[in-house]
Amino acid sequence: MQKVASLPLPPADALAASRALSTSIGDAIDAAGGWIGFDRYMSLALYAPRLGYYSGGSAKFGRDVRDGSDFITAPELTPFFARTLARQIAPLVAMNLPRLLEFGAGTGRLAADLLLALEAEGALPDEYCIVELSGELRVRQQETLTARAPHLAGRVTWLDALPEHFEGVIVGNEVLDAMPVRLFARTGGRWHERGVAHSVAGSEGAHAFRYEDRLVPDHAVPEALHAIPGDHDVVTETHAEAEGFARAVGAMLARGAAFFIDYGFPAAEYYHPQRAGGTLMCHYRHHAHPDPFLYPGLQDITAHVNFSSIAHAAVDAGLEVSGFASQARFLMNAGITDLLMELDPSDARAFLPQANAVQKLLSEAEMGELFKVIALARGIDAALPLAGFARGDRSHAL
Repeated sequence: MQKVASLPLPPADALAASRALSTSIGDAIDAAGGWIGFDRYMSLALYAPRLGYYSGGSAKFGRDVRDGSDFITAPELTPFFARTLARQIAPLVAMNLPRLLEFGAGTGRLAADLLLALEAEGALPDEYCIVELSGELRVRQQETLTARAPHLAGRVTWLDALPEHFEGVIVGNEVLDAMPVRLFARTGGRWHERGVAHSVAGSEGAHAFRYEDRLVPDHAVPEALHAIPGDHDVVTETHAEAEGFARAVGAMLARGAAFFIDYGFPAAEYYHPQRAGGTLMCHYRHHAHPDPFLYPGLQDITAHVNFSSIAHAAVDAGLEVSGFASQARFLMNAGITDLLMELDPSDARAFLPQANAVQKLLSEAEMGELFKVIALARGIDAALPLAGFARGDRSHAL
């Protein structure tokens, strides 16, 4: 395995686990005749039992490289993220929607802080469900809830799969970006699917895998790619799994609203000619880099979200798009700055760290513009507008 310059070398036990996963992926490639789609590779690298990135035991979420983590999410930055989201959710809970369901709960920090904030709002849900397949993450979530909100931990239940029927509020923070994507490359005016094969290099330090492109017949080119103008060379992604997830949420949600927060764009921006290299990115020890074959199972692999495809799939499943906005606009509409000013600015030790964290959530140079919030709903009283989209709603761009 080749070490990318500037990235720390994993410990021996982690490398051994990565090699074991590489062997398993190699077996899958052999079984498929020497080539698998990138979506299959990404699924194995992230979710293979016991060895995948999200199903294994690495830290993943944290504040910096010292805690062994690979990236930080908004709930880990500051409790003001959850407190602001609670202001949007509380009126929905009051509409006889007393159940919450979270996907991608990570360390459990959002669940704990959201329950505490809803308690303060007088809108505590009867039940908080977490869909989580990773046993290691379930343990971390339980520990976080016990430490931060011990009197509320009993309201939390864990599910292995989507319920068939749900009425309530759904939350997913940075869950869509971790769903496997297909890769496509247009070269010489023809579309090819970019898959994964064994590396042709024989040296001990080389990666085990490499990209290999296969020509896609014109009739099999995904519809989304037909909308990319020009004939220039381009590499990009399609999001069949995330679209299927949106349809599943639509089939499940009998009444309520779902909020998904993630980085991404509407289709016109996603497939803009200037984004000719695609959005695939990897995260390892708080370093971002483009190599998905480095340390399989030890790094996150993500792609930005095509929010147009999510919206269209949800609408096909009977949901309505109730709002789409930048994270900054959503949080400001929902009152994050009002909440921050409840702290005493003269108490620099308490105020400045939280002010700096909120600035990261709102700044266009940080998370404020790249991250978006989409709300999908069914059976919600139109007379109760969602405050997070009161100004700056971009639903028309989907």
